[in-house]
Amino acid sequence: MIFLVGNLFAIGSLNNIYAPSFCCEKTTDGAWCQNAEENQCATGFVKSPTSCESTSYCKLGCCYNSQEGTCMENTPQKVCDSSNGSWEDSASCEIPECGLGCCTIGDEAAFVTQTRCKRLANLYGVDVDYRTDLRTEIQCIASITSDVEGACVYEKEFEQTCLRATKKDCANTIKGTFYEGRLCSDEKLATTCAADEKLATTCVEGEDIVYFVDSCGNKANVYDSSPTKINDADYWAKIYNIEESCGYGNSNAGSNSCGNCDYFLGSTCKAYDKTIDSNAPDAGDNICRDLSCTWEGKTYQHGETWCYDKTEMDKSLPGSRQFRLVCYDNEVTVEPCSDYRAETCLESKIVGADGTEFSVAGCVENKWQDCFLQLEEQDCNNTDKRDCKWITGISVTGSNGKTQSEVCVPQYAPGLDFWNTQGDAATICGKGSAQCTVTYEKKLIGGTKCVSGCECLTSDWENNMAQVCNALGDCGNKVNYLGYAGYEENKTYITTSEVESSDK
Repeated sequence: MIFLVGNLFAIGSLNNIYAPSFCCEKTTDGAWCQNAEENQCATGFVKSPTSCESTSYCKLGCCYNSQEGTCMENTPQKVCDSSNGSWEDSASCEIPECGLGCCTIGDEAAFVTQTRCKRLANLYGVDVDYRTDLRTEIQCIASITSDVEGACVYEKEFEQTCLRATKKDCANTIKGTFYEGRLCSDEKLATTCAADEKLATTCVEGEDIVYFVDSCGNKANVYDSSPTKINDADYWAKIYNIEESCGYGNSNAGSNSCGNCDYFLGSTCKAYDKTIDSNAPDAGDNICRDLSCTWEGKTYQHGETWCYDKTEMDKSLPGSRQFRLVCYDNEVTVEPCSDYRAETCLESKIVGADGTEFSVAGCVENKWQDCFLQLEEQDCNNTDKRDCKWITGISVTGSNGKTQSEVCVPQYAPGLDFWNTQGDAATICGKGSAQCTVTYEKKLIGGTKCVSGCECLTSDWENNMAQVCNALGDCGNKVNYLGYAGYEENKTYITTSEVESSDK
């Protein structure tokens, strides 16, 4: 079609030029409140041939998430509802719930709502530090720099002296001149403090590190007895980060030359003790104490846990109990698992990048209760659901009432109150009872011959049945964890044979 526009000719399509735009409550591709062509609006949702800003169903407001403490401005109500938020008719979120303040998390700060601050504090496991007196994000971020450390120079008795302090304390408490990132022993500051010729060291409360101290007793850098550090003027002038110091990333336990201890790697600052520490420091009276433990001749790292069974014997013996041991600050703590084998101890090994092993152990529930109900080996050995084992070569009555040659029993026999006549020990142990009939044939010339049930006469059958009985709990002839027999040594137990004559 040809149009005359002024003195010009234009060729085009009426449909393309005048195709109206619709406000789709939801589009076919899942977007909410979008301006699009009509065929792009999803079926079953509202649509209008106008802009979304002009509709009531896509009116913009504030979406507040009460769980996360977040506020989203200019959000359509439908979008807010779909995200389980609370919608308010305030596009700029000028509502009490969205009031902002300064939230401090460690050495970082964020200008957020109080609910969001509580959420962040919970995630990082710290106390809530929320301030409403800081009105802008710039003020909030600037507030955390007040904890930066440096040299605070001030006058005392007509002399220039110095304290290592935070910027805030220097300004508000000491009222001195602050030099960020500098040490009091910096010669350029011209104070009474200098590098200590005796190379004294100190431990600081709440920190792992062994530090040098200057002649005024101020904390200096990490203790490092190498000549390149103790004779370096810059090492006594500038604050070095832990990452820039000796032995970073290592425990440095027992090191005579480096005080960069790391508690999580197994060391911390302690006063040197020749009865405990393997090495003496080159200088000072403090060292990175090795926090590992020795147990029965074996060394365990600080924080390691492992399983222990006093008997080193069968974990199913009456009276036996498993323990979880913990190495923490040079000491081994013994934590018993639940008695009567209600819990067992499981241990695994974590191999580090350097090939060293770190053991982790825990007491877990002994899931034995439904073992005898399992009729298939696959179900019996399903360790996600139960702690059982599959035994073959026996003859017992299963949970289905049928005689079977295979049975599922507990991996670790539970402790039973066999002394209690009202308890369930008799019922549980009874599941391991078995009767085997052996038939003999009398020979014409004398003597007998076994013709059926002969397998019951073998020691293998007897041992397998005893294994079933013992696995069910404190059942049968057992020796306890101390080695004492729990039965009468000279008592005769039932062994019956049924002989049938035959004229064959």
